[in-house]
Amino acid sequence: MLDERYPESPKLTARQQQILDLIESAIARTGAPPTRAEIAGELGFKSANAAEEHLQALARKGVIELVSGTSRGIRLRGETLRSLHASRIKQLSLPLPSLAQLALPLIGRVAAGHPILAQEHVDQTYYLESSLFQRKPDYLLKVRGMSMRDVGIMDGDLLAVEQAKEARNGQIVVARLGDEVTVKRYRRGKSGIELLPENPDFEPIVVGPEDPFEIEGLVVGLIRNTMLI
Repeated sequence: MLDERYPESPKLTARQQQILDLIESAIARTGAPPTRAEIAGELGFKSANAAEEHLQALARKGVIELVSGTSRGIRLRGETLRSLHASRIKQLSLPLPSLAQLALPLIGRVAAGHPILAQEHVDQTYYLESSLFQRKPDYLLKVRGMSMRDVGIMDGDLLAVEQAKEARNGQIVVARLGDEVTVKRYRRGKSGIELLPENPDFEPIVVGPEDPFEIEGLVVGLIRNTMLI
């Protein structure tokens, strides 16, 4: 018998489904999968090893792919990813401004050397319920391109971004590099800063010591943009 939500996947145990739901929820909410430690903490496992065993089982069933070398190396595959895009990522629902709790500016093209929230960069404002986000965003940014495809961030999506000037390794950031603003996974090592894509068709960006670089914000949510008129 096949799982009703994923008709091309083997049936999952209750615990495996619980972990898959947690992964989907984290990606839809923050743009990134959880770490093993976060899964263990959320589901009450005694150690991250227990979470790893369930992840390995999900990988054997073809529901996820595990990527070595990173604590968040979990990718959704096939029908799982398509189902996430269809049902997990929240569509924009614009209530009356008087009933909304957040007024978020949508940032358009960013001029070189100007603050990202400068008034001339704001295309329009959307009113969204704060319950959509675990952490309060400061603005929305439209995704251009498919470099973050494998964590469910697609061309045309709207990213909810919290203003920040610092990031931890593994977080998905909005970064300014020279005249360009880009969305990538942040990693700082002994050799310097790298901005990592989540699509094997794209190369990492290595930030040199002389390169003009700054972090503009952290991605705290994602909204599928297909319902905009």
